[in-house]
Amino acid sequence: QVQLVESGGGLVQAGGSLRLSCAASGRTFRTYTMGWFRQAPGKEREFVAAISWSGGSTRYSDSVKGRFTISRDNAKNTAYLQMNSLKPEDTAIYYCAARRSPIVAEVDYDYWGQGTQVTVSS
Repeated sequence: QVQLVESGGGLVQAGGSLRLSCAASGRTFRTYTMGWFRQAPGKEREFVAAISWSGGSTRYSDSVKGRFTISRDNAKNTAYLQMNSLKPEDTAIYYCAARRSPIVAEVDYDYWGQGTQVTVSS
């Protein structure tokens, strides 16, 4: 079992930056693929980024590629999402998720955090 707690959300102006953190419990964190998702009001949850257990493989949605960077520190049981050049359309609740499979993917995540709000003002 893995418990995930996100932090780092907030209000930022367009063009600004935020770094989200996802603290995980459990000794098996380093074996999980980690992902970030988001859900804007009135929209379905969508994939943002994912990273393999070693950090050697990453995947991004087209909407954030080149602006967001996913990373992880297995010694600290923490995953991160660095978000730069933020746009109003990035406003959403951001969720951290863990996937038991070592394959980096956009679906089939097993554990989810509660989410953290990111609001980008124009």
